[in-house]
Amino acid sequence: MSESSPSESSPSESSPSENSPSERSPSAASTPHAAAGERVSPGTSPAPAPEGARHPLLSRLGAAVRARRQALGWTRQALAHQAGLSLRFLAEVESGQANVSVIKLADLAQALNVSLTSLLSGESGGGAAASPPRVIALVGLRGAGKSTLGRLLGQRLGAPFVELDALIQEATGLALAELFELHGESYYRRAEREALERIVNGGKSCVVAVSGGIVTDPQALGLLRERTLMVWIKTRPEQHMQRVEAQGDRRPMANRPNAMAQLQGLLRARTPYYRQARLVLDTSAEPADVCAERLAEEIRRLTTPAGAGT
Repeated sequence: MSESSPSESSPSESSPSENSPSERSPSAASTPHAAAGERVSPGTSPAPAPEGARHPLLSRLGAAVRARRQALGWTRQALAHQAGLSLRFLAEVESGQANVSVIKLADLAQALNVSLTSLLSGESGGGAAASPPRVIALVGLRGAGKSTLGRLLGQRLGAPFVELDALIQEATGLALAELFELHGESYYRRAEREALERIVNGGKSCVVAVSGGIVTDPQALGLLRERTLMVWIKTRPEQHMQRVEAQGDRRPMANRPNAMAQLQGLLRARTPYYRQARLVLDTSAEPADVCAERLAEEIRRLTTPAGAGT
């Protein structure tokens, strides 16, 4: 199992402030000054901004990050490790000097277990102690093992396991096949997103297995990234097919002589979305109970970052 790096999914979105600090704070040489003895008439030109001046939004963001980190009892090094950021860059964020990218800000919010909105508004999210994310979301194609692994993981973490499809059927009163036949995929995606919103807004811890295609809905993907600990459950294409067939579901193979090629294409198309998960677990080589234990240990590790409280 590996921790997914945010930079893998969008390397071009790294913050320029991390790579070239000189662009954030103009040097004294670049600040215009009146020559010695020259008189500047009032109103003819604005006074130069003091060196290191900060934008109010960045100042509020930095204060909120610092307050939340301190409330959790984490060192700056612990938060940097948790969010996948450099220690130097995090220091610039907290001082209001870093023009942080959206992707990096999302990783920071997820590490602090607060919403993007609260950070941008300057709210620290209160003084709650560090705790596991309320919602652990398992994403991946059908046949990866989300349902089996989700039940075992819930038992180990003491959290209920739910399947998003079951909630959709309960809310709509329709079996999934009927829902698709009567209303189509767009209706299903909307119902799916609404079910996910109810879970993340419900204030209760749980492990939830979501559909393989939920990541193609930008709003749903945003919820998964910002409000859950998103885990990509993956396996080999051959095992995806075998497991689905073993469950008695032959839909992926029905009237499709090139079903394997289609599955591989679907996996390639969705992999950039799945890679935005915080954790990645490959279930192809080990039994489900071993995989569940490994994932539970990794989640506990994330709950107590290295250096916390020191």
